[in-house]
Amino acid sequence: MAINAFSLRTLNLFAFLSTVLGILIAIYYFQGYLGLTACPLCIFQRVGLMGAGLIFLLAGLHNPGSTGIRIYALIGLLPSLFGAGIAYRHIMIQNMPEGEVPACGPDLAYMMEAFPFQKMITTVLRGSGECADVQWSLLGLTIPGWVLVTFVVVILFQLLQLWKGNFFKSGKTE
Repeated sequence: MAINAFSLRTLNLFAFLSTVLGILIAIYYFQGYLGLTACPLCIFQRVGLMGAGLIFLLAGLHNPGSTGIRIYALIGLLPSLFGAGIAYRHIMIQNMPEGEVPACGPDLAYMMEAFPFQKMITTVLRGSGECADVQWSLLGLTIPGWVLVTFVVVILFQLLQLWKGNFFKSGKTE
Protein backbone atom coordinates (compact mmCIF):
# COMPACT_ATOMS: atom_id res chain seq x y z
CA MET A 1 0.00 0.00 0.00
CA ALA A 2 1.51 3.29 -1.09
CA ILE A 3 1.76 6.20 1.31
CA ASN A 4 -0.60 8.18 -0.91
CA ALA A 5 -3.32 5.66 -0.06
CA PHE A 6 -3.51 7.33 3.36
CA SER A 7 -5.17 10.69 3.59
CA LEU A 8 -3.34 13.54 5.24
CA ARG A 9 -6.14 13.71 7.79
CA THR A 10 -5.46 10.08 8.74
CA LEU A 11 -1.70 10.67 9.00
CA ASN A 12 -2.14 13.77 11.16
CA LEU A 13 -4.59 11.99 13.45
CA PHE A 14 -2.19 9.02 13.65
CA ALA A 15 0.63 11.44 14.54
CA PHE A 16 -1.61 12.95 17.23
CA LEU A 17 -2.36 9.50 18.67
CA SER A 18 1.37 8.74 18.63
CA THR A 19 2.08 11.83 20.74
CA VAL A 20 -0.70 10.81 23.14
CA LEU A 21 0.88 7.35 23.38
CA GLY A 22 4.25 8.96 24.17
CA ILE A 23 2.74 10.98 27.00
CA LEU A 24 0.86 7.95 28.35
CA ILE A 25 4.07 5.88 28.32
CA ALA A 26 5.85 8.64 30.24
CA ILE A 27 3.11 8.90 32.85
CA TYR A 28 1.92 5.33 33.28
CA TYR A 29 5.03 3.29 32.49
CA PHE A 30 7.98 5.42 33.54
CA GLN A 31 6.36 7.28 36.42
CA GLY A 32 3.61 4.87 37.49
CA TYR A 33 5.06 1.42 36.88
CA LEU A 34 8.82 2.06 37.20
CA GLY A 35 8.39 4.82 39.81
CA LEU A 36 10.73 7.26 38.06
CA THR A 37 10.38 10.95 38.84
CA ALA A 38 10.23 13.36 35.93
CA CYS A 39 12.87 16.08 36.19
CA PRO A 40 12.09 19.62 34.97
CA LEU A 41 13.69 18.94 31.57
CA CYS A 42 11.50 15.83 31.18
CA ILE A 43 8.42 17.92 31.87
CA PHE A 44 9.48 20.52 29.30
CA GLN A 45 9.96 17.73 26.73
CA ARG A 46 6.43 16.55 27.44
CA VAL A 47 5.15 20.08 26.88
CA GLY A 48 6.84 20.09 23.45
CA LEU A 49 5.29 16.73 22.59
CA MET A 50 1.85 17.90 23.74
CA GLY A 51 2.19 21.06 21.65
CA ALA A 52 3.11 19.08 18.54
CA GLY A 53 0.26 16.67 19.24
CA LEU A 54 -2.23 19.52 19.54
CA ILE A 55 -1.17 20.90 16.14
CA PHE A 56 -1.50 17.41 14.59
CA LEU A 57 -4.99 17.12 16.09
CA LEU A 58 -6.04 20.52 14.75
CA ALA A 59 -4.63 19.73 11.31
CA GLY A 60 -6.38 16.34 11.30
CA LEU A 61 -9.72 17.82 12.30
CA HIS A 62 -9.44 20.76 9.91
CA ASN A 63 -8.13 18.71 6.94
CA PRO A 64 -6.82 21.78 5.05
CA GLY A 65 -5.66 22.16 1.48
CA SER A 66 -1.97 22.32 0.56
CA THR A 67 -1.44 25.89 1.86
CA GLY A 68 -3.10 25.01 5.16
CA ILE A 69 -0.99 21.87 5.41
CA ARG A 70 2.13 23.99 5.17
CA ILE A 71 0.87 26.46 7.77
CA TYR A 72 0.09 23.70 10.27
CA ALA A 73 3.48 22.10 9.62
CA LEU A 74 5.27 25.41 10.18
CA ILE A 75 3.37 26.10 13.40
CA GLY A 76 3.91 22.51 14.54
CA LEU A 77 7.65 22.84 14.07
CA LEU A 78 7.81 25.32 16.97
CA PRO A 79 6.92 22.91 19.80
CA SER A 80 8.76 20.08 18.06
CA LEU A 81 12.00 22.01 17.77
CA PHE A 82 11.56 23.22 21.36
CA GLY A 83 11.12 19.64 22.60
CA ALA A 84 14.01 18.35 20.50
CA GLY A 85 16.27 21.11 21.81
CA ILE A 86 15.33 20.30 25.41
CA ALA A 87 15.92 16.57 24.80
CA TYR A 88 19.33 17.37 23.28
CA ARG A 89 20.22 19.56 26.28
CA HIS A 90 19.13 16.75 28.59
CA ILE A 91 21.40 14.29 26.77
CA MET A 92 24.30 16.74 27.07
CA ILE A 93 23.73 17.02 30.83
CA GLN A 94 23.61 13.23 31.16
CA ASN A 95 26.96 13.01 29.38
CA MET A 96 28.76 15.68 31.44
CA PRO A 97 31.70 14.60 33.54
CA GLU A 98 30.66 14.04 37.15
CA GLY A 99 32.35 17.20 38.44
CA GLU A 100 30.63 19.46 35.90
CA VAL A 101 27.03 18.37 36.56
CA PRO A 102 25.03 21.22 38.13
CA ALA A 103 23.85 20.69 41.70
CA CYS A 104 20.33 19.45 42.31
CA GLY A 105 17.85 22.28 42.41
CA PRO A 106 14.25 22.83 43.43
CA ASP A 107 11.46 21.00 41.65
CA LEU A 108 9.52 22.63 38.84
CA ALA A 109 6.39 23.31 40.91
CA TYR A 110 8.41 25.31 43.44
CA MET A 111 10.26 27.22 40.70
CA MET A 112 6.99 28.12 38.96
CA GLU A 113 5.60 29.45 42.21
CA ALA A 114 8.67 31.21 43.61
CA PHE A 115 10.69 32.39 40.60
CA PRO A 116 9.94 34.99 37.94
CA PHE A 117 9.16 33.28 34.61
CA GLN A 118 12.50 34.09 32.96
CA LYS A 119 14.52 32.87 35.95
CA MET A 120 12.47 29.67 36.09
CA ILE A 121 13.16 28.98 32.40
CA THR A 122 16.91 29.67 32.66
CA THR A 123 17.18 27.56 35.82
CA VAL A 124 15.46 24.61 34.14
CA LEU A 125 17.56 24.92 30.96
CA ARG A 126 20.76 25.03 33.01
CA GLY A 127 19.76 21.63 34.31
CA SER A 128 20.36 20.07 37.67
CA GLY A 129 21.75 16.94 39.22
CA GLU A 130 18.57 14.91 38.92
CA CYS A 131 18.57 15.60 35.17
CA ALA A 132 21.97 13.90 34.91
CA ASP A 133 20.74 10.62 36.38
CA VAL A 134 20.35 7.84 33.84
CA GLN A 135 17.44 5.88 35.25
CA TRP A 136 16.58 3.74 32.21
CA SER A 137 18.02 2.88 28.82
CA LEU A 138 17.19 0.70 25.85
CA LEU A 139 19.63 -0.17 23.07
CA GLY A 140 22.10 2.32 24.52
CA LEU A 141 19.70 5.27 24.45
CA THR A 142 18.37 6.89 27.62
CA ILE A 143 14.86 8.32 27.95
CA PRO A 144 15.83 11.74 26.51
CA GLY A 145 17.64 9.92 23.70
CA TRP A 146 14.41 8.15 22.73
CA VAL A 147 12.49 11.39 23.11
CA LEU A 148 14.95 13.05 20.71
CA VAL A 149 14.46 10.20 18.21
CA THR A 150 10.70 10.72 18.51
CA PHE A 151 11.04 14.44 17.86
CA VAL A 152 13.30 13.82 14.85
CA VAL A 153 10.60 11.59 13.31
CA VAL A 154 7.92 14.19 14.08
CA ILE A 155 10.06 17.00 12.62
CA LEU A 156 10.77 14.99 9.46
CA PHE A 157 7.04 14.43 8.97
CA GLN A 158 6.39 18.15 9.50
CA LEU A 159 9.18 19.10 7.08
CA LEU A 160 7.74 16.74 4.46
CA GLN A 161 4.37 18.46 4.86
CA LEU A 162 6.02 21.88 4.67
CA TRP A 163 8.08 20.99 1.62
CA LYS A 164 5.45 19.01 -0.26
CA GLY A 165 2.13 20.27 1.07
CA ASN A 166 0.17 18.39 -1.54
CA PHE A 167 2.24 15.17 -1.44
CA PHE A 168 -0.54 13.40 0.43
CA LYS A 169 -4.16 13.28 -0.57
CA SER A 170 -5.73 15.91 1.68
CA GLY A 171 -9.23 15.39 0.44
CA LYS A 172 -9.44 19.12 -0.25
CA THR A 173 -8.29 21.45 -2.96
CA GLU A 174 -7.21 25.06 -2.63
